[in-house]
Amino acid sequence: MKRFPTEGVLVDKFDDILEANKIFSSNFTSENLTGTAVKGLAIVTCMDSRIDPLKIVGMRAGDAKILRNAGARVTEDVLRTLVLATHLLGVNRVLVMPHTDCRMASTDEDGIHAAISNKSGMDTRSLDFHTISDQPSALLKDIVKIESYPFLANEVRVMGAIYDVKSGLLTAIN
Repeated sequence: MKRFPTEGVLVDKFDDILEANKIFSSNFTSENLTGTAVKGLAIVTCMDSRIDPLKIVGMRAGDAKILRNAGARVTEDVLRTLVLATHLLGVNRVLVMPHTDCRMASTDEDGIHAAISNKSGMDTRSLDFHTISDQPSALLKDIVKIESYPFLANEVRVMGAIYDVKSGLLTAIN
C-alpha cells in the first residue's frame, strides 16, 4: 500500500476515513433500516460536495435513494437505477436537483476537455460529460426522459428543482 509522509510521519491516505468511521459506528443507530426508500423519494443530484441531499429536503438516512453524477444529469445509468428503485425499493417520486454554480453548467464539452487536458495532459474527447448550456431547459428535458421512460413503474411522479448553493433554497422547474 502506498504511503505518504506527513510532518515526518508515514500516514496511510485513508487512515482519516477509517478513524472517522470508528467514531460513526460507535453511535450507529440505523441497523434496522431496510433498502426501501421510506418516504418513496429518489433524488438525482450532482456529485458536488456542497450538496447534502437528505438535509436539503428535511429527510434522513433510509428516507430516500440518492443518485449522484456530474451535473445531476439523467443518464442511461440513472434510468437503469430508477427502474430498480421504482419497482423494488419503494420509490414513487423522483426529484431531479441540479444546482447553481455547477462546473457542468459553466462551460461546454470542449471547455471541460481542455481543462482536463491542461491539468493532466489526458485526452478525454472520447467521453461525453453532458455539459449544460441552459440549466432550466436541460432539467426539463431530463424530467421528460424520466416521465417517458417505459420501464419505470407507472405511478412515478417527477419534479425538477435547482438548488441554490448560496441560499440553500430550491426553485421548482416544471
